[in-house]
Amino acid sequence: MNQPLLKVSSITKTFPGLRALDGVGLEVHGGEVVAVVGQNGSGKSTFVKILAGVETADSGTVEARGPDGTYLSGAAARDELHFIHQDLGLIPTLNTIENLSLGSKDGRSALLPFRTRDEVTVATRLMSEFGAHFDVTVPIVDLSPAERTIVTIARALSGWTRPDNVLVLDEPTASLHGDEVGRLFHAIRRVRDRGAGIIFISHRLDEVMDLADRVIALRDGQVVADYRSGEFDHDALIRVIAGRKLTESRIERQQPAADVVLTVEDLSGASVRMANLEVRASEVVGVTGILGSGREHLGELIFGSVPPDQGIIRLAGKMQKTGSPGRSISAGIALVPGDRKAKGAVMTMTVKENLTLAHLNPLRGRAGQLIGSAERQEVKSWIKQTALRPPDPDRQVSLLSGGNQQKVVLAKWLRIKPRVLLLDEPTQGVDVSAKAAIYELVARAADEGSAVLMLSSDTKELTMCCDRVIVMRDGVVAAELVGDEINEARLVAESLGLPHLGDESPLIPQENSTYVSR
Repeated sequence: MNQPLLKVSSITKTFPGLRALDGVGLEVHGGEVVAVVGQNGSGKSTFVKILAGVETADSGTVEARGPDGTYLSGAAARDELHFIHQDLGLIPTLNTIENLSLGSKDGRSALLPFRTRDEVTVATRLMSEFGAHFDVTVPIVDLSPAERTIVTIARALSGWTRPDNVLVLDEPTASLHGDEVGRLFHAIRRVRDRGAGIIFISHRLDEVMDLADRVIALRDGQVVADYRSGEFDHDALIRVIAGRKLTESRIERQQPAADVVLTVEDLSGASVRMANLEVRASEVVGVTGILGSGREHLGELIFGSVPPDQGIIRLAGKMQKTGSPGRSISAGIALVPGDRKAKGAVMTMTVKENLTLAHLNPLRGRAGQLIGSAERQEVKSWIKQTALRPPDPDRQVSLLSGGNQQKVVLAKWLRIKPRVLLLDEPTQGVDVSAKAAIYELVARAADEGSAVLMLSSDTKELTMCCDRVIVMRDGVVAAELVGDEINEARLVAESLGLPHLGDESPLIPQENSTYVSR
């Protein structure tokens, strides 16, 4: 094999009270995808920050091969690395052409309108090289998540003077669903085949299995495995990441009670055209569907954070006024939103402040003052119930890993003992260990009487957690599955409006963005 494009040796980084990285090393060669996996808090984010120069390692070296074959370090090495972070760094009001020009060295200002038909032609051809075909003159905000990610890849590559640089993708599929992932993987493989080295960081182990040539697993800041393709399977990755075997079997619970708690009649708004459903006490009902099916807006419409155009919502048969989160909370409806950083938690506040924010009255004295001892005791109880790490009530939420942030958001709403618990992508960007803990919390809430509506694009978690699954298509309820009907193949087929191909033929996205049986 050729000399590696990137050599990372014995990287160590310590923060107060925490050793984030402990002797981490890896190599990346041209023409290979190296996946880096691990639980939240395993050291992945710190590793990327050190590569990008945002953090400085206490010890160790990062070296990248330069144009003449010699190895560079420091800022010179970072010039050979290109990064795509979760937030993408695009300006939503600018179009593709203008975003591609951000940071360009040709003197062209991205804040000026594009000038010629040639610029449209060049940008369109560049997108087509990555299998994307869309109008490059519309604002980025109007593109799909996959299209935005491809724009970011194209921009990252635009400064390359040769094909054998290193591209670092940090959770690039976190906001993608279904065939969008296939389109992105097609683009990544094209970059790899040109001779680039790819570092791919993801919680989605099925994607790692599909894409990676090698897998580096981190746990507690150390490399605990370095597998080549064919040396690992899904279960092996879970064991090495978690340090133990995690069960992924269906969660068995009590049969739901007969009483209907939530009724939705003819609800419409945003991408929902007409939704009708009901959820009983102690029942977990899943809702799935591809992007644009209505699934992604249904929870917000019920909760009121997105005002509906029309429709009726009943709680235990009593009609509720729609369009008000405040009234929903008072009635006992809680929403764990899909975007926890923007909508789920106040990231600059502490764990304690976030946990108690939604329901302070039980912690107040007669004069309305907050009783510190009662607040501390309540927060301590929920930290223990959620197995929060680190168990520090005064830690700022932004400093927690994604999985632990999600535990805080979920606990905030479980505290109010909701009659209806709406969960929008409850485990998005969460590692396998935190997923198991979240599933247990959801099952416990249902067992205690909450009516749970789980809106998710993760077909595996729906098969594990749900008593029934509703499939949305084109803004309406297209199918309802119960019992043994709930399996991944059937859910994907129903979401796409395809014939059911049978339980033994799970459907997976391929490079051509169609679904075929494995």
